[in-house]
Amino acid sequence: MTKPRIAVGGFMHETNTFGPSKAGIDAFIEGGGWPALSEGAALIEATRDVNMGICGFVEAAEAEGWDLVPTLWCAASPSAHVTEAAFEDIAGRIIAGIEAAGPLDGVYLDLHGAMVAEHVDDGEGELLARVRAVVGPNVPIVASLDLHANVTQTMVDAADALIAYRTYPHVDMAETGRRAAAYLGRRLDGQRDAKAFRQVPFLIPIAWQCTGMEPCRSLYASLPPFEADGIASISLLTGFPAADFADCGPSIVAYAPTQEAADRAADALLDAISRRETDFAGKVFAPDAGVAEAIALSANARRPVVIADTQDNPGAGGDSDTTGMLRALVTADAQRAAIGVIVDPQAAAEAHRAGVGATVSLGLGGKSGIAGDAPFEAAFIVESLSDGQLVAAGPFYGGARMQLGPSACLRIGEVRIVVGSRKAQMADQEMYRFVGIEPTEQAILVNKSSVHFRADFEPIAETILVCAAPGPMPVDPAALPFTRLRHGMRLSPGGPAFG
Repeated sequence: MTKPRIAVGGFMHETNTFGPSKAGIDAFIEGGGWPALSEGAALIEATRDVNMGICGFVEAAEAEGWDLVPTLWCAASPSAHVTEAAFEDIAGRIIAGIEAAGPLDGVYLDLHGAMVAEHVDDGEGELLARVRAVVGPNVPIVASLDLHANVTQTMVDAADALIAYRTYPHVDMAETGRRAAAYLGRRLDGQRDAKAFRQVPFLIPIAWQCTGMEPCRSLYASLPPFEADGIASISLLTGFPAADFADCGPSIVAYAPTQEAADRAADALLDAISRRETDFAGKVFAPDAGVAEAIALSANARRPVVIADTQDNPGAGGDSDTTGMLRALVTADAQRAAIGVIVDPQAAAEAHRAGVGATVSLGLGGKSGIAGDAPFEAAFIVESLSDGQLVAAGPFYGGARMQLGPSACLRIGEVRIVVGSRKAQMADQEMYRFVGIEPTEQAILVNKSSVHFRADFEPIAETILVCAAPGPMPVDPAALPFTRLRHGMRLSPGGPAFG
């Protein structure tokens, strides 16, 4: 029996159209916190044993004995738009790889689902449509998506199935790839499903999309029972609420043997999330108030109080260099406190020139032009230096090899700062340890992250607070200057409607 020939590839970017910096080709070549761009046979080894969709898919496909045809896989840290040049280069190489593969039995793509390019609002829809044009109507195309995907009708039409993560923090990325492989196996066996697609009429702040908290905990727990009751696949995507185009927002995609079954499942889930709309909320502190609360709580705590610096989350398009939370820590004379990662290549280079033990006067961070933010001018002690290479072994990054470039631990008073040269979301304890900070020994940790940090930091945290210092990703989407959302879309749960 001939082995099924399956083309595999991936192109991952989460686009904050309000962000300060765009993603050119170099961002994908370097990968940020992800593996570097890889093509051909190197793709398989570069993405092996990492918590990513393509890793899980390849593991499952190899177990099935499928013949894999690797094209190109790449990812970049979230930012503003993908440049037209980068999009066309990468998409073109994926398409060329598929064309060169000859006859195929299927295609798998590891995508994010919230990519906006300079010239194309719907990056994944455009890529999937181009793949469909190459392989024709009968070759199945299956894609795994991030839970934060902004799904479009074009994406649904072009793919046989879109299968999304079910956890945030995303600890199930590889598992989602395995589910995508199982669905592709269903298609290879000749089974075709009807599709149902629904868009939710309100934006959800990412800080309250965590699947370990209500209402997402219950909503996501409801998905497996649908599939146990005859639905082939159902995904709830809470969306990425910082993309200024018509299809930004949460959605539901269901696949079933009949259109009636697919529609019934999608409508039931839409009703469930609509009834919980106003539950997507939580307490947010201003920087000084949050630090004061953390200091008070830490006085009787046995573990660190962890603060999410949510509005400068590099996982949501921030440059990870704002200084609002650092100012609050220093102003309050916080003891045994650490913050990271502040990305400032110039400051890192100056620390390396000065050497361990030196005192350096810097304008640290604050270079993104964010309103209400500025460099933090002070004298810092260089406590340690690093080349920025580490293995992020926690449950989110899942063993990814990170390269943050020249890095340092700087200290002012009893506040320690992880300074790096390349941005990556603070979602792993090793991102403190690689510059000599032991996170479990701190009274306060400030992480530039919204939710992903919870996977590795909740087990060591006394409690977690959310703070809103100036940054490009407002905790409330209603604060963003949208101009192109679809009319009637509520800008936050229970909030005002666009247009």
